[in-house]
Amino acid sequence: MLIGLRKLCSALLLVLSYHTEAATYPLPSPQDSLVGEVQYAVVGPDDTLLDLGRKFGVGYEEITTANPGIDPWVPGVGRRILIPTRYVLPDTPRVGIVVNISEHRIYYYPKAAAGEAATVQTYPVSIGKMDWKTPLGLTKVAAKQMNPTWYPPKSVRDEHASRGDVLPAAIPPGPDNPLGEFAMRLAIPNGSYLIHGTNKPTAIGMDVTHGCIRMFPEDIEFFFKEVPVGTPVLIIDQPYKMGWSGDGLYMEVHTPLEEGAANWDKGLTNLTRIFVAATRERSAKLDWHDAEQIFQSNLGIPVAVKLLQ
Repeated sequence: MLIGLRKLCSALLLVLSYHTEAATYPLPSPQDSLVGEVQYAVVGPDDTLLDLGRKFGVGYEEITTANPGIDPWVPGVGRRILIPTRYVLPDTPRVGIVVNISEHRIYYYPKAAAGEAATVQTYPVSIGKMDWKTPLGLTKVAAKQMNPTWYPPKSVRDEHASRGDVLPAAIPPGPDNPLGEFAMRLAIPNGSYLIHGTNKPTAIGMDVTHGCIRMFPEDIEFFFKEVPVGTPVLIIDQPYKMGWSGDGLYMEVHTPLEEGAANWDKGLTNLTRIFVAATRERSAKLDWHDAEQIFQSNLGIPVAVKLLQ
């Protein structure tokens, strides 16, 4: 009885240790694009990199890329871990929801109330796997539902059946429902695409879904309450980002998704493209050697690039 109570208390403490609200930052001026700060955490006796990522609102790809060479499951007690909670905002209008699939991250620009400063919220997400791409383009939140029933499409049931896993036509709300407790349907024609929760939070930040956008349970609960029906949703693929913070220029590079991996070797072309975009309204001279080294390091966090006088 005592052992069972201890396990229950440990589980409750683990849940309570997760972030319970979105990472919310003051929206920078239109000329600037950097938000957040890099943090560090020390590995505890029972921590994996995934545990630490979830505590700070960071997904699998982000935390493992920022800490190369560290075993995600046994990172080593006492090791100092970089938490990549600094971001260059995507190069898009700052309106509604922006999903950057190559970054495995959502940005939400809520409408500011009268007299209040504008903010941006950001969350890690999972996206579609190889044969089930998350579609790009502009859509909107068409409907919201608590405790949704999942009706897996025939194509999904066929895929599971090929592995000997027969899915029912409907999965009711509960712990076995992959949609979790909250779902927001997107107005994408000829598809059942959702932003939803999950019953498998360890996979957040990976390419594992059938095209939907999956969030941590604590994130979707907060997000669901914040986002009204009709909110525009722009789904983009920007693995390379560059933006200003004051007089500093920062570059953030993520590994492109498989369909764009062929472009990875075109580093100078991609670097030139994001530099041109970042200097549309203010001129700068880039140290190209330094910038190319940062580009190739591919850490997934904003790094200051050297500018020439």
